[in-house]
Amino acid sequence: MKKIDRRDVLKGLAAGAGATVAMPALGGRALAQSAGKVVVGTWGGDYARLLTKNIEDPLLKPKGLEVVQDQAGDAPRRAKMVAERRLPRGTVDIQGFSAANMFEMNEAGATEQLDYSKIPNAKNLLPTMKYPYGIGHIYSGNVVIYNPKLISPAPTGFKDWLDPKWGNKIGFIDIQYQAIMIAASMAATNGASMNDIEKAKEILLAVKKAGARVYPTNEAFAQAMKNEEVGISAIWKARVVQWQNAGIPCEAVSPVEGIPAYVSGFVIAKNAPNKDNAYAYMNAMLAKEPQEAFAVDMGYNGTVSGLSVAPDLQKRIGFTPEEEKRIKDLDYAFLAKNDAGMKEWWDKVFKG
Repeated sequence: MKKIDRRDVLKGLAAGAGATVAMPALGGRALAQSAGKVVVGTWGGDYARLLTKNIEDPLLKPKGLEVVQDQAGDAPRRAKMVAERRLPRGTVDIQGFSAANMFEMNEAGATEQLDYSKIPNAKNLLPTMKYPYGIGHIYSGNVVIYNPKLISPAPTGFKDWLDPKWGNKIGFIDIQYQAIMIAASMAATNGASMNDIEKAKEILLAVKKAGARVYPTNEAFAQAMKNEEVGISAIWKARVVQWQNAGIPCEAVSPVEGIPAYVSGFVIAKNAPNKDNAYAYMNAMLAKEPQEAFAVDMGYNGTVSGLSVAPDLQKRIGFTPEEEKRIKDLDYAFLAKNDAGMKEWWDKVFKG
């Protein structure tokens, strides 16, 4: 199992602030058969829109590649991938998942073991973002988000977020159930464990009783923050930057209990019908221009070296040296084993 080493990650980010290195935008074997079709499984909303804006329209469609997005939450897309794994040909070529879910799909035997010779731009990929079964596309860390007008004093971590005193000003994002339960475990154990699910459940049920609200998507939660319907939650720091840029009143706090790392990446289905085009898609997402664009448009850190990121932006999307020490890797094996149970409890008990 591949872990995220924060020193390597931050080394790569630091490199991004320096001189730009030459990287091929597209090329090599990855584009040898790029004409045709590729079906991309992804979340909807902003991420899907920015994949189109920064990767598909400028780099792939001019090469004759027809991109079709299969938009859905990660749980149904994972279920479909597992259900189709024994078919000669699946229906989706490349899937976007968190690092934890990429690990899970590999354990399920549904992913292609990557041939990195077909991804020329992967030569610049940070070592910690290079998995045998997938690549990291962007990364950030989970932080507390709050509106200073509604929440005072400022929170210091997950325990302050999950304090029943905030009542219906506490917000949850449905599709982030896994990250929420990790944060609740850290709150319950003062950062000692990300895997104490039973203690996490106790804390979450207490805030549910106090009136906490659940929103179906990141976008729905953002609207609630904008309207001051809710005032505190937890989300990737990249999202805080994006919402600040959109004029939503919010600030970020790196939790004292630790900062869970978040990596969003892509895997290729073992039975992908357009495998060469899936490799072409991976190669394009690692090109310099889209990597820098995602930092600007979405506030995520890139996963390749040699990026040119403005110092003021790097300060907003990155972490201080003291915060770097609190970045924590996720236990992908634990999450793969327990995700189904976590999701069932979330849907039937917490939301029920």
